[in-house]
Amino acid sequence: MTTHDSTILLFRNTMRITDGHLESFRDAIAGAVAFAEQHGPQLMVETFVDEERMLAHSFQLYQDSDAVRTHWKLADPYIQEVMKHCQVERFEVFGEPDADVAAGVRSALSEQCVLTFSPRIAGFVRFIPGLRA
Repeated sequence: MTTHDSTILLFRNTMRITDGHLESFRDAIAGAVAFAEQHGPQLMVETFVDEERMLAHSFQLYQDSDAVRTHWKLADPYIQEVMKHCQVERFEVFGEPDADVAAGVRSALSEQCVLTFSPRIAGFVRFIPGLRA
C-alpha cells in the first residue's frame, strides 16, 4: 500500500528493566508473547533485550484500532505481570489510531514516559507463509 489511508498500527515500547528483575522480566514477556500468539489479534510481536543497558524493545503490529482494543481486553493480566519488572521509558505509535485508542494510550501512559505519534506516509507488509520466529 502506498497511500497514507492505511489502518495498520505499529507500536514500539521501550522498557527499562528493574535491577535484579531480568529473569523475571524474561519469563513474564515469554508468557505474554505466548498468550498473544495463541489468542491475540496482533499480526506480529517481537521483543528484544539489551542486557547491557537493561532495556527491552517490544514491537507489535496491528491491523487497526479495533485490534488494539481487543488486545487490551484480552491481555491486561499479562501486561500487569510484565510491568512488575520494568517501567516504560518511551512508547511510539506509528500510524494513526482512532481517537479512542489514542486517548487510551495517552491515559495508560499518562506522564510516565515519552509518547510519540507518527503518521504513516507509505509502506507495505510482506509476511512469508509458514515463517516462524
